[in-house]
Amino acid sequence: MSEKILETLMQLFALIAKPQADDTERRGVVEAFLKRLLNQELVKEYLTKYDEAFEEARKKLEKSSAERREGAIAIRIRKLCKDINEQGQLDQEQRIVVVIQALEFCKSGSSEVSQLERGFISTLAEGLNITEEEYAFIESFVLNSFDNIPDDQNILLIDGNEESGLSEAKHVYKELLKGQIWILFVPSVKMYFSRFKGSGELSMNGQLLHEEKVYPFSQGSSIKGYKIKPVYYWDVTMQFLKEEFKASRVVYNVNNIEYRFKSGKVGIHHMSFKEESGRMVGIMGASGAGKSTLLSVLNGTNPPFDGEVLINGVSIHKDKEKIKGLIGYVSQDDLLIEELTVFENLYYNAKLCFDNLTDEEIVIRVDNTLKNLGLFEIRDMKVGSPLNKKISGGQRKRLNISLELIREPAIMFLDEPTSGLSSRDSENILDLLKELARKGKLLFIVIHQPSSDIFKMFDKLIILDTGGYLIYNGNPIESIEYFKKRIEQANYNESECYVCGNVNPEQIFNIVETRVFTESGQPTDTRRISPGDWSNLYKSEAKEDIIDPGTTIPEINFKTPNKLKQWLVFTKRDILSKIADVQYMLITLLEAPILAIALSFLIRYFDESAVNPRYTLYENSNLPVYIFMSVIIAIFMGLTVSAEEIIKDRKILKREAFLNLSWNSYLMSKVFVQLGISAIQALTFVIIGNLISGIRGMWFEYWLVLFTCWAGANIMGLIISDSFKAVATIYMWIPFLVIPQIILSGIMVKFEKLNPNLSSPVEIPWYGNLITARWGYEALAVKQFKDNRYEKQFYVYDKAMSKAKFKKDFWYIEIKGKLDNVRNDLDRGTRRESFNSDLQVAYNEIKKEKALTPNITFDYLGLLTPDKVTKEAVLSATDYVESIRRYYIDYSNAARDRKESLMTRLQSEDKEGFLRLRDMYTNESLEEFV
Repeated sequence: MSEKILETLMQLFALIAKPQADDTERRGVVEAFLKRLLNQELVKEYLTKYDEAFEEARKKLEKSSAERREGAIAIRIRKLCKDINEQGQLDQEQRIVVVIQALEFCKSGSSEVSQLERGFISTLAEGLNITEEEYAFIESFVLNSFDNIPDDQNILLIDGNEESGLSEAKHVYKELLKGQIWILFVPSVKMYFSRFKGSGELSMNGQLLHEEKVYPFSQGSSIKGYKIKPVYYWDVTMQFLKEEFKASRVVYNVNNIEYRFKSGKVGIHHMSFKEESGRMVGIMGASGAGKSTLLSVLNGTNPPFDGEVLINGVSIHKDKEKIKGLIGYVSQDDLLIEELTVFENLYYNAKLCFDNLTDEEIVIRVDNTLKNLGLFEIRDMKVGSPLNKKISGGQRKRLNISLELIREPAIMFLDEPTSGLSSRDSENILDLLKELARKGKLLFIVIHQPSSDIFKMFDKLIILDTGGYLIYNGNPIESIEYFKKRIEQANYNESECYVCGNVNPEQIFNIVETRVFTESGQPTDTRRISPGDWSNLYKSEAKEDIIDPGTTIPEINFKTPNKLKQWLVFTKRDILSKIADVQYMLITLLEAPILAIALSFLIRYFDESAVNPRYTLYENSNLPVYIFMSVIIAIFMGLTVSAEEIIKDRKILKREAFLNLSWNSYLMSKVFVQLGISAIQALTFVIIGNLISGIRGMWFEYWLVLFTCWAGANIMGLIISDSFKAVATIYMWIPFLVIPQIILSGIMVKFEKLNPNLSSPVEIPWYGNLITARWGYEALAVKQFKDNRYEKQFYVYDKAMSKAKFKKDFWYIEIKGKLDNVRNDLDRGTRRESFNSDLQVAYNEIKKEKALTPNITFDYLGLLTPDKVTKEAVLSATDYVESIRRYYIDYSNAARDRKESLMTRLQSEDKEGFLRLRDMYTNESLEEFV
């Protein structure tokens, strides 16, 4: 009991104890009351406070008449209540306890409680803002005889009779219990109080219960007696909650499960247990005991090697669709989007859960959840990262829990929700979770080094030993007695401190991991009892938890949106998170312009020794380098900007997997956002880089090609982001993706100059066709060459000359050579291996050329086949090829003449304008390359 409650009670006892009369009897009652709660030293201290308060009240009241004294006491009680209310000294739970103890005090004398005393306590209750109806109910429970305790739905009777004869009150049959235990439930504060009468001895938390006395029945409490099964806190709470969540009740059945890692090592040894709605189950164990592994099996993430896990008879691993939405998981990792606000984190999570609600209804639901968790005041604060905190650690944990809490899953799994928190924040988190259990939820919580108060909050405790052995499953307080008894400690039946009521959970692991000592008294590495032995010991004594089977799968009150709506939510959430990150936005938007400035400025070459030195695009021999490096920059930036996109969301995706959301919607949202970013980066790069380099026009063409390179790199970046488990590994892969783009593009190193084992002098190797840089460079180089304002005038002639040059110089030599080989074979009368292929190539090429040049006739095409070929046909084909060569020589000369004629005319009209157009739009080095 808290110090504030005790001080308040001492003042009340002094007023109610009739200060004008003899104090001997009531002082003895106060002393007996204090001895039940405190050690001798504190008993003396609070008795002194009582004496002082009593003496003060006596002096003020001794000169007054009886009526005036009664009025004065009532006034003093009201003043005390006013001070309590104004100073906020007691919460509502403590006020209920004060009223009950005051009633107990009045009842403890030799005489019955008078109407006057009842009036005083009624005044006290009114002053402490306890409703008249609630006070009347509490008064009847404390003061009435057992036969007259109200038959009400907030009353529970526990006795040894199978029938209670009560119509409204709840009843629990407890075999061999000699007497009655009455339990009062106070709904406003969700507190329980017990009152006992009988011939047998009962104890609560190791302390003897006195008949007729009222005791708070708090979290972790249990009532025990000789030969009777204990009455646990959750047994009582279940009776009052059962009606509330009967429709959504779940029974969680773990049936002989075993889990093995991929290596074959056993992570969880065979274990079985049952739990039901309304319980908060703690999972404890040393490091390496398999707590998180067990949680991953229980929540359906990893399937067991053997056994099964059932929810109301439905397997969570085999029938996932049937239990969709029933399970919630809160990882020990931070699952918040740090760039978003508290409200936005919860809002967009809710948008993925409640397609059946309007935006206004979702906002109301989010705000209510934030209010319930004490987060509403910081709803507009940015979350920040764990290292760059904007909100406290406790607030982060509550917000993480709210992501699952808002959809109200029937079963929640939490992995170390108190890690890294202060003791106060830890208790606040567990208070929140306990409230969920009171509402009928089933919670499994992995906990590490809980405090005494947190330890008592659990309804059940599962303890794992090293290697994944189940060594205990039962009441948390009894676990200490269990392990003490197994190693035969003398005080094995003492689980709590007699004075303060605290427990020390750490002693469980001290017992479990007790070492064997050498003859000289030195501890060894050998444990006294191995994990397997502890497990066998538990299994030999464990009794199956009898729980009524669940009926049907509870209705799910949430609905996931369709794929398009999911895509919209994912996209909006991603865009907002990026916009909110100022540093990310600055780097993303400035990186491309800075690289464009650096590249274009460095390659802006002109001949400084010239008579009139000035920069022109025509004389800039570095333009091909600019185009090529622009493509490489696009690929590099596309990779770096998308490399972390999926891996940074991996933990969030793991939690959202329990919502059965569409992976494609998420992935397409990432692609869409990345393409949007790349489009902006490509645009800024092209505008700045082309302006400095002097490239005029072709804005869209340059943007389109570079954006395509950016987009391809985005896709590669997303693939590696999803393929690896560490950010460092992903960034190590980027050079392996960029460097081949440089070397194998055919630009820096010609394909024919590569290792002959990997390339061919006559054709582009297969890997060259897969290199984005090659296609991007060729597209820009060709476009820049042929479609600029200067070259457009002459391109038709240049194209004709280029085509003619190919035909007369390369095509002619190749085809004539193959025909000569065929003719030589015919002259010798033997055919080489290449005879058929040479003849086939000649046949195909001549056939195509006949269609292009119908004016040049050739009548022997049908004879250029292996089975019909003749020497005359080959000689005629050679003459035809020679005619084609002469045709293309004339064709080239004609095109050159027309080009020169056009150039002469243009120069005669405006020579300076003509040269200026050439200098501004074309490039000498690019002409040579193309």
